[in-house]
Amino acid sequence: MALTSAAKAQIVKTFKQSKDDTGSPEVQIALLTARINTLTEHLKIHKHDFHTRFGLTNMVSQRRKLMRYLKSKDSQRYQHVIKELDIRDVK
Repeated sequence: MALTSAAKAQIVKTFKQSKDDTGSPEVQIALLTARINTLTEHLKIHKHDFHTRFGLTNMVSQRRKLMRYLKSKDSQRYQHVIKELDIRDVK
């Protein structure tokens, strides 16, 4: 269920802002989106896995907070991220 290190490295490479960047909001949002997508597929099969569902809601909440932060700081970077990841705009 967890992302492989190669998948994480590819996501970081795609969204990093500088050479050593691993913690920018774009990278964090992209990593959370990948984890959210895998958990969503898992929950389609295992409908009664409530422990995972709780973790998923926490991840969605964390991603929403990061997206709000990025939107308030730099709307161009925010628009690029939601376009690349194909996710909805936060309010």
